[in-house]
Amino acid sequence: MKVSIIGGTGPQGKGLALRLAQAGVSVILGSRDAEKAQIAAQELVATLKEKGHDADITGLSMEEATKASDDLVILSVPYSGHDATLTALAPFLEGKTLVDIVVPLAPGNPKAVAMPPAGSVTESAQILLGDSINVVGALHNVSAITLNDLSRPINCDILVCGNDLEAKKRVMALCEKMGTQAYNAGLAESARCIEALTPILIRLNISKDVPFSHAGIRICPPEHAH
Repeated sequence: MKVSIIGGTGPQGKGLALRLAQAGVSVILGSRDAEKAQIAAQELVATLKEKGHDADITGLSMEEATKASDDLVILSVPYSGHDATLTALAPFLEGKTLVDIVVPLAPGNPKAVAMPPAGSVTESAQILLGDSINVVGALHNVSAITLNDLSRPINCDILVCGNDLEAKKRVMALCEKMGTQAYNAGLAESARCIEALTPILIRLNISKDVPFSHAGIRICPPEHAH
């Protein structure tokens, strides 16, 4: 399995690359600067080598990385560059599934969101790309620091939404390779709620009144459940 991460040189992208490569997934980092992606890939391979893992991580331009994926292309870019990046990549996404993890944090205020007219970033991506390309929203509520800290398991569940069930199942399976639980949270419109949870988590995690940081969302079954 080859999975591409567009924006793979950022903290979230690198953390996902580490977790996926550690689980045996081949990862391609995509960036506007192919050389930067190659350098980042080499650094991540070295990091995992130190921990006893032989990782398959390579770096390419974002266009070449998109073309090289088997199916899943993860978009991990700042919200300000979301639409322009997708517009550039649209010709290469035919026949693939876009996994949109972008959250529309308000400019200058990570404790709030500025939702796009479509209702959510996930829905915006689906409208921009059209119905022929499946868009799945996922991994919105996971801290980049948590992803990069391989000494600990991922401490939260993953809420996955989108309009195509089979595409969601493939994304859920990928998330579960990283040792976490993924749940089908409904159609793409559910992203309005899921994306909006992130600034609430940020607010809690930086609060002096809360005795922890880098918390995530967890679905808690009743204690008597088997």
